[in-house]
Amino acid sequence: MADVGVRPARRADAAAVADIQVRTWRQGYRDLLPVAALAELTGAEAQETWRDRWADAVSSPPSPRHRLLVAVASDLVVGFASHGPADDDPDHDPAHSAELLTMLVDPLHQRAGHGSRLLAATVDTLREDGFDTLITWAFEEDNVMRGFLGSAGWAPDGLARTLDMGEPVRQIRLHTDIRPAETGTET
Repeated sequence: MADVGVRPARRADAAAVADIQVRTWRQGYRDLLPVAALAELTGAEAQETWRDRWADAVSSPPSPRHRLLVAVASDLVVGFASHGPADDDPDHDPAHSAELLTMLVDPLHQRAGHGSRLLAATVDTLREDGFDTLITWAFEEDNVMRGFLGSAGWAPDGLARTLDMGEPVRQIRLHTDIRPAETGTET
């Protein structure tokens, strides 16, 4: 088995992260997003913008509690996850609620446990930072992501939003409690 794991991203990982984002969106979102919007988000100019943004996310995150993690296999970046306080959701206290901003695994490396490792490392990091709830927004029709998160204990919380991407695209919010499970009681 290849040497696999998750680590904090480095500035040098920005190009690989942007490449994974574009490849994954092109494949995974082709039936979820309008063609023009997807082309704009994954074109050459956008890819360069994503590289710069991911490099900034590593070197100048908005806060110390914003993180970018990468999944690696034999020193090759094969996926990533970013998270931070749930600042944009007024019904959540950003001191205790975090948001999984994105989590993607390269299509060539999916179904090898990288997503599970990324999610576990994200939860571990957030627990260390004192968070107890984790939320994320997923495309309503993204059955792959919703199924993956559902198998890890996530559930819709009843909120939805519609993005204007040339056509309306609906997202739903999912949440999970990340507090450590009680280990039992002493007698």
